[in-house]
Amino acid sequence: MFARTARLLLRPGWAEDAPALARAIADETIVRNLANAPWPYGLAEAEAFLSAPKDPILPNLLLFARTDSAPQLVGACGLLRKRLSGSVVLGYWIAREHWGRGFATEAGRQIIEIARTLGLARLDTSYFADNPASGRVLEKLGFRPTGLRAAEYSCARGREVESILMRQHLAGAAADDGALAA
Repeated sequence: MFARTARLLLRPGWAEDAPALARAIADETIVRNLANAPWPYGLAEAEAFLSAPKDPILPNLLLFARTDSAPQLVGACGLLRKRLSGSVVLGYWIAREHWGRGFATEAGRQIIEIARTLGLARLDTSYFADNPASGRVLEKLGFRPTGLRAAEYSCARGREVESILMRQHLAGAAADDGALAA
């Protein structure tokens, strides 16, 4: 699956993307705010991520800034199905040198539109409580706090971290006031 926005190309990651991926995400400030990424993150971790099996339906895409020359990797955004609950969650990260440029919001909006096209009734997400900037991005995307907090394991930190759980009901779907499954 591929998608385009005004400034971004969203596409699956390929094996040849591993060096650029390792460079873009190799920042402890980024990785510590992701649940599943280890620290340190290098070429071997990028290769393992890119070669891991992916859900054939839910997009998990790298973000490339469209430029006058070769596109530049700026982050990733996608959907993932939680194993235990079956809920679909949105996740993203942006390379530090591209923070504050609206790429997370732009990519997130595109992924949410894909979720609507797939017929998903809702999306869940969470962010670590000590990363309020991520919460602001998620609110811009239409996610609302559920009122629940949970301990979520951070691979990079090697411990559980308090997370704030959020949800978005997609257009045309019936509201579900039940608790967010973690």
